[in-house]
Amino acid sequence: MSGCAPAETGDASFAGRYVGYSWRGEANGTTFEDTDQYIETILELDENGIIKDAKMRFFVKKDGFWTTRQSGNAYVDVDFSVDPTPAVPGEDYKVGDSMFTVYTADMMSFYAVVVDSVGTTAVAIVDPITRYQFEMKFAKDFDFDTPVADMTIGNDIIVPTIRTSSGGLLKPSEWDPLDDKTIFDISPWSHVVNSFGTLEGVTKESSIQTFLEVLGVEFDGGQPQPMSVEYGYFGLGGWEGNYRAIEASLKGQDATEKTSLIDWSIPRYAGGINEQNQFGIDVESGATRTVQDSIDGISGATVRMSRESTSYQRALVNAGILDESDVIIGRF
Repeated sequence: MSGCAPAETGDASFAGRYVGYSWRGEANGTTFEDTDQYIETILELDENGIIKDAKMRFFVKKDGFWTTRQSGNAYVDVDFSVDPTPAVPGEDYKVGDSMFTVYTADMMSFYAVVVDSVGTTAVAIVDPITRYQFEMKFAKDFDFDTPVADMTIGNDIIVPTIRTSSGGLLKPSEWDPLDDKTIFDISPWSHVVNSFGTLEGVTKESSIQTFLEVLGVEFDGGQPQPMSVEYGYFGLGGWEGNYRAIEASLKGQDATEKTSLIDWSIPRYAGGINEQNQFGIDVESGATRTVQDSIDGISGATVRMSRESTSYQRALVNAGILDESDVIIGRF
């Protein structure tokens, strides 16, 4: 295993700006020129290799044009005539009926809310654990004092209509085991929903009115007031927030010592690296195919870190700290 020791550099200065890339399909032979997604890491080092500044961007090609997942821009339209129905999860996945039409490069931790002219409230919120878009439709006469604890799949208050990504930490094959779950307790990692950000402080004991108010809905006499669509990102703030957290964690560190975003010596990670330095392709028994430790671990982010680490390591190659043979190619 490699990727854990800097190259011999003598007394050379590391001062400069260095760029590294990882890209979708690399492990399968896709060239950088032919990929439709890539991550770019830009490091500014001082003469001793201390990271003065760090930037990380995730580029995706949409309809022939490049954009970043961190752009935060979205188009949202809502059809109140639709009653949301659940998607069919698992291998035979089928999309459910959705009130929302959303076009954006960033669905991680996305939410949208709107109240029509008669007081009907519609909410879409993307659960970061399953990566499903959950939708809620509240009539004007709904009891908004109802606790969030009752906002469960089994009560049909939150409806998982669309799978926004197949890469969720939890991949449900059916909904019944989650009948009593809310977006706040689908898994032990669900605390990323309300530990900070837009939903900080909202708990299962909070009222649904409180939940809606922090999303931007105004109430008068216990009734939601009409509003146009508002959207945003809870928790760390989608891809933008996640990558800003990675950048903040890197500033001030010694790049000659921090030669990876991941400690590849951890057995469950080391066992996932094959002879071609590819992670998550040929995995030993007991190893893992992904590196994701939520806000409690790596860089404070909720992203699968192996692909980000590849991009970071390539910047270190350009700085002369690592050789290309040291780079661990993460799953992308």
